[in-house]
Amino acid sequence: MGLNLGQITDALGGDLQGDRQTLITRLAPLATASSSELGFLSHPKYQSQLNDTQAACVVVSPVLAPVAIARGACIVTPDPYLYFARLTQLWRAHHPMPVGPRIHPTAVIDPSASIDPSATIGPLCVVESGAHIGAHTRLHARVHVGHSCVVGDRCILHPGVVIGADGFGFAPHEGAWVKIEQLGAVRLGDDVELGANTCVDRGALEDTTIGNGVKIDNLVQIGHNVHIGDHSALAGCAGVAGSAHIGAHCTLGGGAIVLGHLELADHVHISAASVVTRSIHQAGQYSGFFPIDDNAAWEKNAASLRQLHRLRERIKALEQRPQPSQ
Repeated sequence: MGLNLGQITDALGGDLQGDRQTLITRLAPLATASSSELGFLSHPKYQSQLNDTQAACVVVSPVLAPVAIARGACIVTPDPYLYFARLTQLWRAHHPMPVGPRIHPTAVIDPSASIDPSATIGPLCVVESGAHIGAHTRLHARVHVGHSCVVGDRCILHPGVVIGADGFGFAPHEGAWVKIEQLGAVRLGDDVELGANTCVDRGALEDTTIGNGVKIDNLVQIGHNVHIGDHSALAGCAGVAGSAHIGAHCTLGGGAIVLGHLELADHVHISAASVVTRSIHQAGQYSGFFPIDDNAAWEKNAASLRQLHRLRERIKALEQRPQPSQ
């Protein structure tokens, strides 16, 4: 059930240093790989793992090739992480998951919904009226696609994803809240992947849109009328508030928050746990969080921060005083 090194390099390329007939039975982390398994090393700072691993073969970059060759078999490639990604796809193609029915008998699909004949609908999924599911798209268990929402081709929606629930829209009136009906929908582009229990809300008037190739992790909240550009990626527990516009090729680290109605330019990268409180119009890496500390020190620093405005005003007043003559 494995692959030999020759089969791997014939399919994916790379400079093989070792026996083509060596059989690989599993892909594994370097730290735990056995003598019949293959691992990869993408960063020089983990070189100690290369020295200690029992792996049959290691995928490495050219800079680590001499060390890897001295250890044993290796595949040398300019980008080991990308090679590993393609290797996992090759492995899955040779070791497919068990195949069930194309549309599970427990799925509930409205007669007016459009399901491409190549799409797969898992157990307990719901596809509401007027929704469209594209070619070679897979809905895992308990996915809900709301009415009139569109899911493009080759998308993967993991268990519990909700597409097209109402956006969070309410108008205050006399101490209560009046619901704003959400009249838009959600449109997912092609090659989108959404992690388990992620929610994408429908728009109030226009559609919430997720561009081609966007990857979103588990437990992410996308508010109504949000736009996310092509090939952006959001890590787990991130949140994007209503009407925010995120450009193409952006990333949000885990737990990052983008406030509503803000705009992020293309190629903006937000560090984990940061809160974006203003629009960002230039590409780059941005961070915004208070460093962790022991609690007593943190409380003292937080108390000092509360005084910054007062101190600023005092400094401004001092700067405006007439200077004594020399």
